[in-house]
Amino acid sequence: MSILRVSLIQLGYGDDESVQDRVARAAELVAETRGQDFVVLPELWAPTGFDYRHWADRAEPVDGPIAQAMSAAAKAAGVVLHAGSIVEGLPHPGPEGKSLANTSLIFGRDGELVTAYRKIHRFGFAEGEPALLEAGDEVLVADLRFAEDPSMQVSTGISTCYDLRFPELYRRQLDAGATLFVVPAAWPLSRVAHWSLLGRARAVENQSFVLACNTAGTHAGVTMGGHSVVVGPTGEVLAEAGEDQQILTVEIDLDDVERTRSAFPVLADRRL
Repeated sequence: MSILRVSLIQLGYGDDESVQDRVARAAELVAETRGQDFVVLPELWAPTGFDYRHWADRAEPVDGPIAQAMSAAAKAAGVVLHAGSIVEGLPHPGPEGKSLANTSLIFGRDGELVTAYRKIHRFGFAEGEPALLEAGDEVLVADLRFAEDPSMQVSTGISTCYDLRFPELYRRQLDAGATLFVVPAAWPLSRVAHWSLLGRARAVENQSFVLACNTAGTHAGVTMGGHSVVVGPTGEVLAEAGEDQQILTVEIDLDDVERTRSAFPVLADRRL
């Protein structure tokens, strides 16, 4: 039995906290998860998810101060840390001429950067992300090693928030071997029912685990939805947070994916 100990840090914040203070507070919360295997923070928790006007000022490279703090936090806690995402200041403008991206960072237990993912689907309907950020172009499945035991290396599909609405992304990750999907987000309360529904749908249709870590609090006039959730490969909700800041902790049995796919081999019947 391959048990993975997971903590989702549903970080809450408002407009009155500096980025530096929030980074320090997030590092303290990561420290509280010592003894876990995999820890996840939300999307854009440091530069804020909806306060677009400050993104350029708060942009950093992938080895900037936020990354350095999260690297140190992962190493100190001895966990694999999905540090949520930053507004990345790109080394050069992308195809659309923009110099920013919404970039997720994952650190190993030794604090080394394992992989980075630039969000493919940008939310805002021509405003916000589409207006300011370059889109990512890589469908990422990372082989994350949670222990020396080979059974604890997990093919993990990495996506971010609005990506959750596009099932074709997860099908491609499934075909690349993913058995676990990780989705940090800054999803508002006004659409939190969609968040809950789509997380379960991605788990059911791909017979995979979904770890979906959302934000709490209110910033830039937007109340965040919370309700971070861990969903099993049958669609069963294994743990769910409320609307306030919370560390959601659960153990998942990675072997449940193979058991589910063997007992109900729906994926073998795909035609398209």
